[in-house]
Amino acid sequence: MKPSPALSPSAEPAGEPISFFDLRAQHARLRTQIDIRLARVLEHGAFVLGPEVQEFERRMASYTGAPHAVTCANGTDALTIALMADNIGPGDAVFLPSFTFTATAEAVALIGATPVFVDVDARTFLIDGDDLERRIAAVRKAGALKPRALIAVDLFGQPADYDRLNPLCESENLLLIADAAQSFGARYKGRVAGALAPVSTTSFFPSKPLGCYGDGGALFTTDEGRAAVYRSIRGHGTGDAKYEVVRIGLNSRLDSLQAAVLLAKINVVDDDRAARAALAAAYSEGLADLVMTPITLPERESAWAQYTIQVDRRDDVQAALKARGVPTAIYYPRPMHLQPAYGRWSEGPGSLPVSERLSARVLALPMHADMRPEARARIIEAVREVVKG
Repeated sequence: MKPSPALSPSAEPAGEPISFFDLRAQHARLRTQIDIRLARVLEHGAFVLGPEVQEFERRMASYTGAPHAVTCANGTDALTIALMADNIGPGDAVFLPSFTFTATAEAVALIGATPVFVDVDARTFLIDGDDLERRIAAVRKAGALKPRALIAVDLFGQPADYDRLNPLCESENLLLIADAAQSFGARYKGRVAGALAPVSTTSFFPSKPLGCYGDGGALFTTDEGRAAVYRSIRGHGTGDAKYEVVRIGLNSRLDSLQAAVLLAKINVVDDDRAARAALAAAYSEGLADLVMTPITLPERESAWAQYTIQVDRRDDVQAALKARGVPTAIYYPRPMHLQPAYGRWSEGPGSLPVSERLSARVLALPMHADMRPEARARIIEAVREVVKG
């Protein structure tokens, strides 16, 4: 489709290039602390599950308030380990939002369970509790699958409605897993993400609210027995002895070098979250009269992993912003129930209308803690210019 005159490219962008994520600026700010931590690992040479890993697990447990924190190789493995530990597999139904990253559904499919896709709320992007209850009832009535778990995704950094989801899962005998890959540092009624459900998982991918310099992940749980099983699974299913294999496991250990980076970064996680929140507030103040801006529900503090607006003619808007030097991203251009890989579990187009509509309208603006005021002003001005015409 040819762009309308209002969305046509303008003159060459002025000023310094704008970064969508500025990991270089964050590294420059934390270089000394990171270098010290990395040097210690290089000196002692315990590169896998070294002392930094244990220290980082203790720091995470203290920070989140979760009794047990267990690291692993990445956020996808964290979800997979959580499901494996509760013996979820073939014949079991796991409920999850369709408007999410593939890892949420991928973990379910990998262990042989059946993903049951649920629609989301049009304003918060979070799982729709009413649709969830309908789909649980439908699965029970059909009788072919046993409902076993719910994965609630804290999409874009805002916690889901755990005051509703926890009692619902208790009454339905479902394991509640909070997928907090995008919400580390977020708050829900004063409680920190990681301690909002019986089991939570997170990712330390570099662009996440707390990111390492590669891949990393973690699980949080209130149950000591589960934590022990998580540690076994991440290390090939070993038992008390190194070569005693008590269950099928994974090779999913966090490297000590990544733990060292995370130990330096966790010291500023709240400061960075506050900086992202201030940027989000500025975006909303400057754009709410023209586009649908994201909302934060009462008694919640988002980690602001992304700042996602909703616009008509999204692809044209994105192209016009690119011409003005403003990078954007689309999370996500197609919901999971319409992805080819998950077709066997899908009811097809029209079955989850909110997720389908959002995928055509969402557009994420640059979001990071080191955004300069002049860059922020340029982004707001460019969005206003493009949308108004």
